[in-house]
Amino acid sequence: MGARAQGMGYASACLSDTWSMNNNVAGLARIEHTAASFAYHAIPSFKFFNRMAAVFALPVSTGVAGASLFRFGDDLYNEQVFSLGFANTFGLASLGLKINYLQHRAEGMVTRTALSASFGGIATLTPQLFLGAHIMNINQPVINELTGERIPTRLLAGVSFKPSERLILSGEVEKDLAYAPLLKSGLEYKVFKKVAFRTGFNLNPQSGFFGLGFKLRKFVLDYAFQFGYPPGLSHQATATYEFRQQ
Repeated sequence: MGARAQGMGYASACLSDTWSMNNNVAGLARIEHTAASFAYHAIPSFKFFNRMAAVFALPVSTGVAGASLFRFGDDLYNEQVFSLGFANTFGLASLGLKINYLQHRAEGMVTRTALSASFGGIATLTPQLFLGAHIMNINQPVINELTGERIPTRLLAGVSFKPSERLILSGEVEKDLAYAPLLKSGLEYKVFKKVAFRTGFNLNPQSGFFGLGFKLRKFVLDYAFQFGYPPGLSHQATATYEFRQQ
């Protein structure tokens, strides 16, 4: 989740913002101000796939703590995830851990739950070069004991190059244990101090991405859309409020 990440083709392994709670949790470690964010991801051709999420990040003396809520689906079938995370910086590396409580519900059937854990890290190789990696649902918990269905484990690794304060170039490989690798690339360029342009591209399957970001005092507004397969055209908007003095 997060329109910034989507605008960059979801090449988010090295990004540091509130939506790191839903991507690489290690990115929380670089957050300097308490912040709350909300996102809605709409897929017009498959409305029952629409997603929404809310996140909260709180810097504390020992690092940065975070919490998030995520919902996918409609009244017939839906999934909810509640997560708690924590990240801190140790020298040139940031490390983060997230615990997820998952709930799958289908009308007329038993609601199923599971606990999973995710872990990530971001290393600063040089002031311009970053390396990030994270593992989602590392324990691969069983969500349906009757069928033996497990929550999928995903491995993600990426690199980010920041040649200037205005430009970020990112690349990432995502590997679900049951599928072929997904290749991601993304770019963010700050046209003005408070306006950002983003684009990205994925291979296997192919998808294109575009996004814009606006910083308005304590508010950050982001928008992104995706076109390609799957799932056709989709849109995502996020709003973030930072609890800080001007």
